[in-house]
Amino acid sequence: MRTSAAVVTFFVLCFAAAGAHAAPFAEGFRKCQECHEPEVEVWKQTKHFKSYNEIHKKESAAKILAAAGGGASMRQNSTCVMCHYTETKASETAKPQVASGPSCESCHGASSEFRDVHNFYGDGVADAGKEAPANKAKRIAAATKAGMVWSFMTYDIAANCMDCHGLAQPKLKGDVLAKMLEAGHPGEPEFELVRYSQGSVRHRYYPPNVNVNAEMNPADLARLYIVGQAAKLVSSTTAAGKSTNAQYAALQKKREQDSRTALQSVADMPEVKAVLDKPSADSARKLADALKGKDLSAKVKAQLPAKTTYK
Repeated sequence: MRTSAAVVTFFVLCFAAAGAHAAPFAEGFRKCQECHEPEVEVWKQTKHFKSYNEIHKKESAAKILAAAGGGASMRQNSTCVMCHYTETKASETAKPQVASGPSCESCHGASSEFRDVHNFYGDGVADAGKEAPANKAKRIAAATKAGMVWSFMTYDIAANCMDCHGLAQPKLKGDVLAKMLEAGHPGEPEFELVRYSQGSVRHRYYPPNVNVNAEMNPADLARLYIVGQAAKLVSSTTAAGKSTNAQYAALQKKREQDSRTALQSVADMPEVKAVLDKPSADSARKLADALKGKDLSAKVKAQLPAKTTYK
């Protein structure tokens, strides 16, 4: 269901009072499903969806839970919830509840502040294809300011993946992460964004054919690969400074070395050199912006996973 014309005032409110409310909160996949049913159906076939009923049954779960601070279950442990579940609320004042495994808002941001403006195509306009360019520009800017991570914000999407697929969650202390690793929590140094995102989790339903889950072309894959490696480098170097634990330091060093090696094929780009010299979210975002419109597929083709290996 698209938002009514009454939401027109949201643009003003979003820019004038974006910080007036409590922190944005996740509303749950059913809210997203109202407009993005094909994407949600894809998600229901993924490990992210299935893990809600499976992850706590793994043999190592109890030991890792204890290392993460303990509790009655993973769903009641705030550390586990950060990556393994989506905690939602029905309203700003409602009690939060663990409602699913990692879902839409795990990657695209908590929707409570951006959902209405994200859906508003203009007064009386119900179809994105008929949206005025000026409204689209406003809508994208307002939704971004309200916390939405759009699919074209490739570094930010990649960074969200790396927070969990690398045992590098920035909200957690290094000693906790190290204890979890020692207890058997996977470190996933081999995690690579293209192989992961263009497999079972791919959900690219765009105009003009919104019923087709479109595959990326070689140029798009190359850009995504480079941004993913930059995000991995930023994640690993940031996480490495959080703990002196030898096992944890070795994990992050492995992730760092792999990403540096991968980026050598495009190291002649000044923006890549900047990331290699000083890995940061700012330098990685500048790289992602510089890659727009570039076709570097010939340079990274040998590094891309074969299609049959995509998860």
